[in-house]
Amino acid sequence: MFVDQVHIHVKAGDGGAGCMSFRREAHVPKGGPDGGDGGRGGDVIVEADKSLSTLIDYRFKHHFRAPRGTHGKGSKMHGANGEDLVLRVPLGTQVREYDETTQERGEMIADLCRHGARVVVAQGGAGGRGNIHFVTATRRAPAFAELGEPAEERWIELEMKLMADAALVGMPSVGKSSLIARMSAARPKIADYPFTTLVPNLGMVRARDHSFVLADVPGLIEGAAEGRGLGHEFLRHIERTALILHVIDASGSYEGRDPVEDYLRINEELARYTQELAARPQIVVVNKVDLPGTEGVFERICAQLQSEGLARVGGDEFDEDLVTFEAFAVSAVTDQGIDALIAAVAERVYELRAAAEGVGAEGVGAGAKDAHYEQVWEVRRQQKERTFAVRALGGGVFSVEGRAVERMVIQTEWENEEAIAYLQGRLERMGVEKALVEAGARNGDEIRILGRSFLFESALEAAHEADGEEEERDGGADDR
Repeated sequence: MFVDQVHIHVKAGDGGAGCMSFRREAHVPKGGPDGGDGGRGGDVIVEADKSLSTLIDYRFKHHFRAPRGTHGKGSKMHGANGEDLVLRVPLGTQVREYDETTQERGEMIADLCRHGARVVVAQGGAGGRGNIHFVTATRRAPAFAELGEPAEERWIELEMKLMADAALVGMPSVGKSSLIARMSAARPKIADYPFTTLVPNLGMVRARDHSFVLADVPGLIEGAAEGRGLGHEFLRHIERTALILHVIDASGSYEGRDPVEDYLRINEELARYTQELAARPQIVVVNKVDLPGTEGVFERICAQLQSEGLARVGGDEFDEDLVTFEAFAVSAVTDQGIDALIAAVAERVYELRAAAEGVGAEGVGAGAKDAHYEQVWEVRRQQKERTFAVRALGGGVFSVEGRAVERMVIQTEWENEEAIAYLQGRLERMGVEKALVEAGARNGDEIRILGRSFLFESALEAAHEADGEEEERDGGADDR
């Protein structure tokens, strides 16, 4: 089964809890704290693997979870880290954020175009710190530790786009499958009815010193750019190809279509899907020229190309500055013109590779593109991590929202007064107390964070009230 788009839910491993422990040994009356740290949870990683050709592994299983870290123990014994969970995908897989509720795509996380390229899609939670980390000059025996950090979890979309050098494109039943079978060792299903090809096929083609990967894409029909037929599902697979082999049926197929109209219609669909795809270099392949009644069709196609100022027919140059097309008359049945076509495609692919050395078909180096998407997404993720928001709910109630703040609350043992006092100090240093005062919070107001509720007690607010009272007294003295 060919699967090229899936949605999966990934959850990294939670961090293990830190340990609250004190050294207890004979003849050591004041051993001090010795609680170990919890282990870090495993990450969920998506990695490109050139041995894969489909996303079938994610067709029926949609939830993936990495192991959690183990808890710390006494005697400064730290918990073990959870193992990373590696999800392997084919080359050319794009990873995006996905909203399962609205079923909408989010930001691009990575575009994995190289074997071994990987991206962390969900980070494991950090292990909680043991009580050995909270010793200060005034706190010699901390009786609390941190709980493990909750891990990231999200829905993501995996979308595979074929990594081929050239792609066969055309109307249904123009002979694309027959051509790839003749040009390579690929053996797709071949029959005399439309949409015999339901999934893309890949074949390796060798021509003397060069070789290239050829893709056979299901036939396109009018309206393919809007999703009619199979076009919308498979147009994505020619986005990465450096060269398009535009196949035309010289016989007009059983429908009696006009070959020139077919040529114009397919180019129109490519342009409607994306202008960049319409501008991709093409070689026009006029197939089935061995059939009766096809005389003069190749000349008509060449005249159309020449009228567009884009043609180089069989290698004869018309205008070198405007050349982006070539045309070949072939027959996949009799082998007519196949060798010349293979040689021309191999040479053109080689030229395009050389002209864009280190640059992918979409204009960005494969390695640089991997890093670009990952860096942008990571920066945005960190920004979301650090930010928080204060909302006034009315009636002296305020809520604080933000991943970093919520993580602190989750890691706090709420039955331990020392741990709560330590949390208050962290929130103050992070600027939460100041933001609450600026939002209008007063001592005694209710503050809610992730389902927890506590009363607001702030030295900043006390100072603020004192300043206000002093201003009122000064104002009254001036009035007198």
